[in-house]
Amino acid sequence: MTHTDGSDTIPAMNTDQFPRINLAHLPTPLEPMSRLSRYLGGPDIWIKRDDCTGLGSGGNKTRKLEFLMADALEKGADTIITLGAVQSNHVRQTAAASARLGLACHGLLETEVPCSQESYRASGNVLLDGLFAATVEYHEHGSDLAALALERANELKAEGRVPYIIPVGGSNAIGALGYVDCANELAAQLRESGLSPNHLVHATGSAGTQAGLLAGLHGLDSDIRVCGVSVSADQATQFNKVRVLIDELALLGGLDGSIEDHRIVVRDSYVGEGYGMPTEGMREAVRLCAEKEGILLDPVYSGKAMAGLIDMIRSGELAQDDTVVFLHTGGSAGLFAYDWFFNGESAAATSA
Repeated sequence: MTHTDGSDTIPAMNTDQFPRINLAHLPTPLEPMSRLSRYLGGPDIWIKRDDCTGLGSGGNKTRKLEFLMADALEKGADTIITLGAVQSNHVRQTAAASARLGLACHGLLETEVPCSQESYRASGNVLLDGLFAATVEYHEHGSDLAALALERANELKAEGRVPYIIPVGGSNAIGALGYVDCANELAAQLRESGLSPNHLVHATGSAGTQAGLLAGLHGLDSDIRVCGVSVSADQATQFNKVRVLIDELALLGGLDGSIEDHRIVVRDSYVGEGYGMPTEGMREAVRLCAEKEGILLDPVYSGKAMAGLIDMIRSGELAQDDTVVFLHTGGSAGLFAYDWFFNGESAAATSA
């Protein structure tokens, strides 16, 4: 970790100025993946365990929800409306946060993955949504969930309720503050451990995690290369999503200087046939992390991101003498919705 003046100064964007509620177990661990590193022949891999945030089985959305739910409470909300895919990690963590705070939660779920498997429709995150007492409604792929959320909000207002809408992935400027804070937390851990990683790899979808990390590391004058492995969009689309959120963060809290486009690194070679569609690379990555490290990834986000990291090592893009931090965004509950795939069926079985 480097700073232009060599000091441990407060970052340009200080999250302390924003309302926040404690929902996560922080700081999350930073651990070596020594056996996986040896198996792959280098580089030195460390894992930032944001699967251990604690809320509703953990995951990266909890950091975002600390800021989003605080904003909801400040606005007097009694009902949270949010949206995502059927097996959404975000909807599950939002439902858990709502339960913790005594708020009603309504999820709009899009059938984005053409999967007819019973476990996909009833297990994993869907099962947990129900346990957290969230109500959910299902919509066809391509539905305008944002417009539908506004409709539900207006209906609730007419009933005298106070709804608060959280976008897909909790990824607006307020939610992205969670990963500005994560960058600060990681920087402190790296200083304490004496590590100087040159790469940080993670899954990028709704873009709030990557935008927040880039903003936070920018404030610290860090030269770590943040690489987002896209789980849904092509490189150009994902780049634009991150760019827009970074600019919104700058307006929200102010950034010392601008983040140049070349700092926004996206890899789109590991999506496969689409969001939530399993790939052989993901299956190998999930199995390797389980067998070598006893760590469970998820089939939609961290599994594909780790598949990208493994490929970057094998291709030589990441060198043996590099040090890499892999951000585990959580979601292992989703493995139970993909049991058929890990039991040997092909990805084609999703639409069988």
